[in-house]
Amino acid sequence: MDKNLITRDELVTRLGVTQEVLSDWEQIKLLKPVGWTDDRVPLYSEALAERLGQVRRLQELGYKPEDIRKILKKVGLPKPGGAEDRPAPSGQYLTIGQLAERVELSPRTIKHWEDKGIIEPDMRTEGGFRLYSEIYVRLCELVKDLQLFGYTLDEIKTIADDFREYQLLKDNPETRPKVEAEQKLERLLQGVGALTERMGHLKKGVERWEDLLKRQKKDILNLKHKNSKRDDPPGEEV
Repeated sequence: MDKNLITRDELVTRLGVTQEVLSDWEQIKLLKPVGWTDDRVPLYSEALAERLGQVRRLQELGYKPEDIRKILKKVGLPKPGGAEDRPAPSGQYLTIGQLAERVELSPRTIKHWEDKGIIEPDMRTEGGFRLYSEIYVRLCELVKDLQLFGYTLDEIKTIADDFREYQLLKDNPETRPKVEAEQKLERLLQGVGALTERMGHLKKGVERWEDLLKRQKKDILNLKHKNSKRDDPPGEEV
């Protein structure tokens, strides 16, 4: 997956074309966003920018849009460096500010978690904007939960690393030699067991406090009721 995305304005600058030219390319289905920000700003891949550079050169040679469309239909465009087309990411991407707002945190906190290696942006625009997929909303909420459970950021970083390792092996077990993969999977199992045990202790603690607060609330309501029945001393204003 391309780690860099390009906004429409950046695409105009990169290719040296006008917005009208991009609109023409959209008409012949040469240009299609791979994602959008929350503000519906379209985002395009680096691979698309490279291929559009070839389209621009065809236009400079005198080919009209309809001629280019025929060429594409018959033979297509050569792929840069002989590389095969990769599936483009799709969906909506969030800027760091939008992600922070969704999870009720400050952008500085998100950036700090990124510096600690707990999260990392899915992509960056050419202008340097970090972009996160929707999954990071849930991930940030889980990090907040772990902090409430008393985990340090270093401990959370270890859990995040384990999750990434798990995802890597899940997507393609062949990325690690058999013995190494077995060792990592065993370590992941131990991590899951330790986390489950700790969560069990926390759950019991939460249940104790829920019971305590329930009884305390009942006692306070009874005291409040008794207090309301008391006679006011003479001369005391209500």
